[in-house]
Amino acid sequence: MVKLTMIARVTDGLPLAEGLDDGRDVKDAEFYKQQVKALFKNLSRGHNEASRMSVETGPYVFHYIIEGRVCYLTMCDRAYPKKLAFQYLEELRNEFERVNGSQIETAARPYAFIKFDTFIQKTKKLYQDTHTQRNIAKLNDELYEVHQIMTRNVQEVLGVGEQLDQVSQMSSRLSSESRIYADKARDLNRQALIRKWAPVAIVFGVVFVLFWLKNKLW
Repeated sequence: MVKLTMIARVTDGLPLAEGLDDGRDVKDAEFYKQQVKALFKNLSRGHNEASRMSVETGPYVFHYIIEGRVCYLTMCDRAYPKKLAFQYLEELRNEFERVNGSQIETAARPYAFIKFDTFIQKTKKLYQDTHTQRNIAKLNDELYEVHQIMTRNVQEVLGVGEQLDQVSQMSSRLSSESRIYADKARDLNRQALIRKWAPVAIVFGVVFVLFWLKNKLW
């Protein structure tokens, strides 16, 4: 069965819509939603190039498609037919682009298209029972193939992003430490110059004061 449905903008990972009633029968639903958000974050950084992929996570599978810089993702039971999952996403994509296509790039707040939940719920109901005549016909549709869509493990997918993040953080830390070291070096050089020339400046100051007092008195 279809358990979760979420839609996000790929360029920055901004969530655009999701099924509001999703996850009620899923144990640890928030955990899986956090995984989805982490996946969106990775996609926004270009860590996964595939426009269609299945990602295994516990007893479930995330299926997603990317079209027009938007990611459409659903989480289903592992036993749920992959072919139906992707056809479900295709229906969501077609309607979402038709209704909201011109506003996707300018959306500035999360869940700007939350009203799309109505269509998500209506469409999800059509795909829940895999034995309906409609869904059997879709499963037998030889023109729609999903065999070439890659399946990966969630730790593998998210782990790539985490490793890249660690490298980026290390690079930023080294850069920051280099700047701190350079600042300290400049401070030390400044202090050394002060110690070197301060006595000379004091002597000149005393001489100037004495010369000035001499001219005043005489």
